[in-house]
Amino acid sequence: MRFSISRWQVIAWSAGIILTLPLIFLIFESLIPDPDVFDHLWNTVLWDYTYNTFVLIFGVLALSALIALPLGWLVAYCDFPGKKQFEWALMLPLAMPTYIIAYVYTDLLDYAGPIQIWLRNTFGWQNPDDYWFFDIRTLPGAIVMIALVLYPYLFLIFKTALREQSFKLVQASQLMGYSAIQSFFKVSLPLARGSIVAALALIAMETMADFATVNYFAVSTLTTAVYDTWFGYYSLTAAAKISGIMLLFVFMFLSIERFSRRNKAVHERGGVNNDAMLYKLSKRNGFLATSFCCLVLLFAFFIPVSILVSYAISYFDQAFNSEFFLYAWQSLKLASIVSFICVALSLFVVFNQRLSTKSIDLIPGRMASMGYALPGTVLAIAVLLPLSLLDNAVNQFVRPFMEEPGLIFSGTLVAITLAYVVRFYAISQGTIEASFSRISPSLDMASRSMGKTPGQTLSKIHFPLLRRGMLTAALLIFIECMKELPAALLLRPFDFDTLATHVFQYVSDEQLELASISALFIVLVGLLPLYFITSSMESAKLEEETANE
Repeated sequence: MRFSISRWQVIAWSAGIILTLPLIFLIFESLIPDPDVFDHLWNTVLWDYTYNTFVLIFGVLALSALIALPLGWLVAYCDFPGKKQFEWALMLPLAMPTYIIAYVYTDLLDYAGPIQIWLRNTFGWQNPDDYWFFDIRTLPGAIVMIALVLYPYLFLIFKTALREQSFKLVQASQLMGYSAIQSFFKVSLPLARGSIVAALALIAMETMADFATVNYFAVSTLTTAVYDTWFGYYSLTAAAKISGIMLLFVFMFLSIERFSRRNKAVHERGGVNNDAMLYKLSKRNGFLATSFCCLVLLFAFFIPVSILVSYAISYFDQAFNSEFFLYAWQSLKLASIVSFICVALSLFVVFNQRLSTKSIDLIPGRMASMGYALPGTVLAIAVLLPLSLLDNAVNQFVRPFMEEPGLIFSGTLVAITLAYVVRFYAISQGTIEASFSRISPSLDMASRSMGKTPGQTLSKIHFPLLRRGMLTAALLIFIECMKELPAALLLRPFDFDTLATHVFQYVSDEQLELASISALFIVLVGLLPLYFITSSMESAKLEEETANE
């Protein structure tokens, strides 16, 4: 029996193994005994960190559900003033990094902020003992900040799930005497249960991965524990053990998400709804619906952006300087390199899946995409472990012949690039898989029957048809790289900063104004993929409606 391996399989398996290695090293490192540091943390503060992480996650999930579920139902099933604009505008907060909204509201609501100053001047209060005002830098404050940014995940997925349901089911519930609200709770919500749980699992993972907000608010969570253990105790093993605990949470959320998708597969799809089927809200209810959408957008997007704009105008000379251009260039360069690597690897891995009929060839893609669930701090530890060993091996090898080159992998851009590729590879794979699925296999057979090789089929047939999907994937990864903070903070080489780390440093010194243009630039760049995603969804909707007609 002849056994052969194609070059596509070699590329796919190589990508899968390289992108999984950090996770494997992390698991092994976490199993090494560390009685000094980890046992001390275990006996003192680790339970508090775990408790805070739990409260943070469930608080964000609850608040996100309270915001996103009514919004999703209103936009999907109701007709009210501004509905079409709110369909895309309610996704705008996705462009806002969590740490930026936290910094802005802290400046606004702190004791030295303009609101408390106005209250003291207006009512003659002299000090904090004269009045009560909530403290934004607390665990509840962190919950509100993170939920304001993450609710669009649930809003988008819930809205899509509702549109995939047949409105005839809602009409049937009305015939049975249910009001709109009763129909929402007894028909729409149970049918979308799988999608809701999947979205909440995604929000939970994003919440657990957040570092900058909780660190700025002095809320101790497992994410900050990894950072503090590394820089406070210089113990990579103890940090790996805490990362291992976080991995257990990640696997739990992933299992919940996969289980929810499996449940979703058994739901019936009832065709396309049209505007004539929507609930026509009365003037009063329409006004309330519009006001609710406006309030969410106001607090989640327009207030933070308007404050950043005002800072940028007031401190333009100090903020628009050579540092901004340097860090913007470094961020754009890093994001471009990572986007290119992720898209190229995904193209080859998914093409290998398409060529093969064996289920074993699905494994490299599954392995490579596992990194997306890892929080930035955990990923930094995971990447550092194999690269440090590689550095030591290289230095030992060249020592008899020449001067040691030092940290050529773990101390350079190699580390941060590898971390970003591991973190964001799954985005490109999912997008390119979806694009490949829309290409008919008959095109492959026609190409092969004309004597074309797989490589020629990929370059001449598939590549032109995949350009839009590849561009979308590259844009999404590009924006995620621009926003990523924890991995950049821990792995950046000496004298290297991105816009995100630049903003973090200024905010840590209570000088957000001087980094306002950098923060605004990150937000504005984040609006690009939202535009493409919204345009693609509108095009798909129009095509579906045209096909129905």
